[in-house]
Amino acid sequence: MQLERYQPCIEALKACIAACEHCAQACKEENSPLHMQRCIQLDTDCTDYCKLTLSFVQRESAFTELVLEDCAEVCKLCAEACLEHDAEHCQQCAQACQACVDACLLATIH
Repeated sequence: MQLERYQPCIEALKACIAACEHCAQACKEENSPLHMQRCIQLDTDCTDYCKLTLSFVQRESAFTELVLEDCAEVCKLCAEACLEHDAEHCQQCAQACQACVDACLLATIH
């Protein structure tokens, strides 16, 4: 496996982690955090899964492609949840998640 091949994916994973962490924190500070509970939960799950995926990619695990496929699915669900909210942080998170979906799927193509 060549780590350079995964560089765009690594950058997308890092951006997604940052966006999800920011979104989750901002959602907690909203006037009605209970309304944002699903978004917070998916942001947190997406952050954790992206961190796991980043670890697999960087250490060139034999399971990288499998984890990338799963990560794309988690990011897709997070993006969909964030798109349900008008808040700028949710919209930015959705964009970062969708970019991560695209990068993860592209990285699995030989």
